[in-house]
Amino acid sequence: MLNQYYGDYLTVALFIAVGAILVGGAVGASKLLAPKNPGGLKDVAYESGIEPVGGGWNQSHIRYYIFALMFLIFDVEAVFIFPWAISLDAFQAAGRGVFILVEMFLFILILLSGLLYAIRKGVLRWE
Repeated sequence: MLNQYYGDYLTVALFIAVGAILVGGAVGASKLLAPKNPGGLKDVAYESGIEPVGGGWNQSHIRYYIFALMFLIFDVEAVFIFPWAISLDAFQAAGRGVFILVEMFLFILILLSGLLYAIRKGVLRWE
């Protein structure tokens, strides 16, 4: 049993090592095979042929970041809801269906209260 325990760790370590070798090999091949033509238009911020106008610093409004954070929160919520929905039948067969259902509704209620708070604070307004 102890040998199988360490064997599982060895499998994970092997996958990590193979992944690191593949990534290192790809980065190394890119360094060796990529063309190197410094100077000229390569030093310009945009290589599309359009002359850059103004400075490189552009300040974004904080609402964009908050909106992105709200999207991320509700995206993570979806990640938690899908496995719950798939395994709900197994929970019902085990006799814990009502408890799990109430627990998920509380989870959704907490997230919806956060969304309502954000709406009331005007975070999702585009002005």
